[in-house]
Amino acid sequence: MAYEELSKNIIKNVGGKDNVASVVHCTTRLRFKLKDEKKADDSAMKATDGVISVVKSGGQYQVVIGNNVADVYDTLIKVGGFSDGGSVPDDYVDKSNMSILDKFIDLISSIFTPILGPLCATGMIKGFNAMFVAFGWLKATDGTYIILNSIGDSIFYFLPVILGITAARKFKVDIIVGAAIGAALCYPSIVALNSSKTTLFTLFKGTLFQSPIHTTFLKIPVIMMNYTSSVIPIIAAVWFASKVQKLAKKWIPEVVKTFLVPFTVLLITVPITFLVIGPISTWLGNAISAICVGVYNISPVLAGILMGAFWQVFVMFGVHWSFTAISMANFARMGYDPIVSLMFGASFAQTGVVLAMIFQTRNEKTKSIAIPAFISGIFGVTEPAIYGLTLPRKKPFILSCIGGAIGGAILGFFKSKLWSMAGMGVFLLPGFIGKNGFDKPLYGAIIAMVVSFIAGVILQFLFGKKSVDEPLDAEAVETAGATSIQADSMSHSNATVVEPEISYNQATKLSSPLTGTIVPLADIKDEVFSSGAMGQGVAIEPSVGEVIAPADATVQMVFPTGHAVGLTTDDGAEILIHIGMDTVQLDGKGFETLVKKGDHVTAGQLLVKFDIDTIKDAKLEVTTPIIITNTKNYHEVKTVATGKINQKDELLELK
Repeated sequence: MAYEELSKNIIKNVGGKDNVASVVHCTTRLRFKLKDEKKADDSAMKATDGVISVVKSGGQYQVVIGNNVADVYDTLIKVGGFSDGGSVPDDYVDKSNMSILDKFIDLISSIFTPILGPLCATGMIKGFNAMFVAFGWLKATDGTYIILNSIGDSIFYFLPVILGITAARKFKVDIIVGAAIGAALCYPSIVALNSSKTTLFTLFKGTLFQSPIHTTFLKIPVIMMNYTSSVIPIIAAVWFASKVQKLAKKWIPEVVKTFLVPFTVLLITVPITFLVIGPISTWLGNAISAICVGVYNISPVLAGILMGAFWQVFVMFGVHWSFTAISMANFARMGYDPIVSLMFGASFAQTGVVLAMIFQTRNEKTKSIAIPAFISGIFGVTEPAIYGLTLPRKKPFILSCIGGAIGGAILGFFKSKLWSMAGMGVFLLPGFIGKNGFDKPLYGAIIAMVVSFIAGVILQFLFGKKSVDEPLDAEAVETAGATSIQADSMSHSNATVVEPEISYNQATKLSSPLTGTIVPLADIKDEVFSSGAMGQGVAIEPSVGEVIAPADATVQMVFPTGHAVGLTTDDGAEILIHIGMDTVQLDGKGFETLVKKGDHVTAGQLLVKFDIDTIKDAKLEVTTPIIITNTKNYHEVKTVATGKINQKDELLELK
């Protein structure tokens, strides 16, 4: 089974199957909710082959996989034996330490994640249909146009029904009941009442909440709203339904629960929604939309600069989900969204930086990561570029944010707006085609896309070249992994970062733990080691299958599979000896570990025996990196030998 070993390692590193409350996936990430996040092994997860990074945000433990995340997810579900598509009751998740912002992000992402793909797909169809009319290929009265438009409008028009299902899953309501509540909001007679010419009387006359009353329920006036394409009313209604359902299940006899529970929930929830929940939540949504658009109208260019510059940061922290809710509110209130459209140039700026890096790098491993990252970036999937290339090197990421700000300024200047939730990257372009067809705002979006991309290329060529093949310092790698991003860090994201003062270790020398041939670290095939991401050091192509201690040390880590050992010498050097490349796949076959964590060993003591032929028969590399993982605590890590080397020969000098 493809990705079986990777799935096993991921499950192990999140604390085992029993620690998983639920797991879903987005474009590039496995999104876990863990019962106890402290049980997850961040370091082991980051070191797992096939894992790009780890992000903790929004109450989720996010494992960044890349473009093949869907296949990994399918395998993970089978290997882990997770039922119900990887989702289990939310009650198992400990939310006591989640901030209000985290809970909001968790709520929005849980409800919207399942529908974003189809929603973007229908938005693209709607955009292309508008383009066909603009080109004169179709008329608005043609059957082809009407059928295509029905696809384009289907999800958004009946959004309360779709969100009724996803919200029901989130709030643990019967999903058919959730759909029924949404369907009631979109019922044709209800929609017709909102535009009825018959007005019984007017409530709140002369205020912002003035409401003509067209009908009553049990003689109680009903403030009618247009609930098609709405978001907040159905989410609030299903939340209310979850409370009613809980009480109904408590009091209704078991023998009649099957039909009396949904009967009770619908009979109470739907009228209450039309009488109270719907009007209040609609006013709230309109107010949020109006405030955001009002801020935008003060200076569209400034708004564009800020959104373009920080959009990728928002995505990293999961805060972009807040803008998804705002965007939906804008679509429902105005039929278009001018806010999220401002981020359109950000992915192209990132992609432009990556293209420049492809031409700048001399490292084949960097290039092998950059080329697929560039391709996926064109289509709006930038996580491989961010976590694998630009963020670890810092400057390229900053340059991409500047390029995104330039694109955002152009979008603001042209007042480009989205008329539908289309795809990502180039596939978002049809979403800018509105009722006016090919107009100035659309051309502005095209210009922003091109300029952002070119800006990314030029900025990287001018200012980012030196950072491409430089060793990655420990702080940058930690930032890329984002393992230090905790839920409460978002509330301090504007704080000034103070660089810690480095305390350098005393100079020391290390002998060779292997017999074989020395290989420069930059020449090995694994990008994590060759780039210096784990630290400086050297590699050895072993001719004898034995690893000995290079100095007196304490064993800090021994992988269960025996393929890696971590030591801390008595002089303070932290050493990782990783036997071969991808040898974790052997699951311990061919390895014999002779020490355990916590043991104190002396220089020359045998640590691990391994069979070179077993590794080679599995078509795996036997080249073994010896890494000083606390390189930052030394002025220099110098290899003092070349060519052939024997165990106990002097290998590294740490100054």
